[in-house]
Amino acid sequence: MAAVQNVGIVGAGAAGLAAAILLADAGIQVEVLEKADAPQTLGSGITLQGNALRVLRQLGVWDQVEAKGFGFSTLGLRAPDPAGTVIAVLEDIRTGGDDLPATMGMYRPDLTAILRERAQQAGARISYGRTVTAITDDTGSVTVSTADGGTSRYDLLIGADGLHSAVRKAIGIDAEPKPTGMGIWRAFVERPDEVVRTDLTYGGPCFIAGYCPTGPDTIYAYLVEKAQERKQEDGPRIMAELAAAYGGPWNEIRQNLDHSARINYTWFTTHLVDGPWNRGRTVIIGDAAHSCPPTVAQGAAMALEDAAVLAELLIKADDITETLFKEFTDRRLDRAKAVVNASVQLGQWMLDGVRDADVPGLMHGLSVMLKEPA
Repeated sequence: MAAVQNVGIVGAGAAGLAAAILLADAGIQVEVLEKADAPQTLGSGITLQGNALRVLRQLGVWDQVEAKGFGFSTLGLRAPDPAGTVIAVLEDIRTGGDDLPATMGMYRPDLTAILRERAQQAGARISYGRTVTAITDDTGSVTVSTADGGTSRYDLLIGADGLHSAVRKAIGIDAEPKPTGMGIWRAFVERPDEVVRTDLTYGGPCFIAGYCPTGPDTIYAYLVEKAQERKQEDGPRIMAELAAAYGGPWNEIRQNLDHSARINYTWFTTHLVDGPWNRGRTVIIGDAAHSCPPTVAQGAAMALEDAAVLAELLIKADDITETLFKEFTDRRLDRAKAVVNASVQLGQWMLDGVRDADVPGLMHGLSVMLKEPA
């Protein structure tokens, strides 16, 4: 019998829904508490590396993901010139295995919808409008209080509620995301025919100009600059001005950067809970436990891997013990730390103007590690 029979999960994002699917498939009663009043239907793109796709296949949703997303296995490098000259096209390491693409671009709400439907089919219940206000651990169970006045009791609580996790705060873990010094503009626009993979341009007015196809007709394009105060409503103008230095597909992308485009601006941040991710019978995963700039595009993969490993341990264990949580920490912390450190290092090299940094060596070493299942 599994270590738990009744699990609460806070957060209906990728990490929370992945855990819900695996636990519900094992016959465990699962309730997902989501603070939003309804499923979110707006968003931008997401880049899923091969090791994320490996977990999505484990969840039984690979066919739907493949149908909705845009898979590719090469990476293009372009010059910051008016022609957008292609410097190189590199074969990516397929970190999910040779039978999966190296990378998949998707519209984030599409991915969430696929996971949400699968979780509900498995028997998980998703409760909306439930904002966590307090958590009480009485050794044998966890009681969660929510802003609507409700309380729920579980054998175990999983905090998968993102960067500014209410669960993390409620259990006394004081780690908070800190800015790294970079900001990113993102736009969700139509796909130029020429865009069939991610192409990156280093230099010009931005540290990075890039894009990722997210489906047959869409991409998300991004421009990374030094972090500064920006107004979201100025996005179309600022992105168009910054993108003017880049050629190739950017010429068409720039034409679509009007006020109808979905554009947002955020700062890169990072944090890592460098120790056990649990306090008693409450454990945090995904962005609640660790976050990093998207310079290696591993945020979603790390969240999905966290969920898969935790579910595996809970299903095979007979009881919840500190040994279980130690095994979880031993399997996840060093791997997550390597991704966080690499992501931050890449950004810092750009901020410092280091021209001889061993970026290929860093990326290759990380990819080799990630090809091994979590």
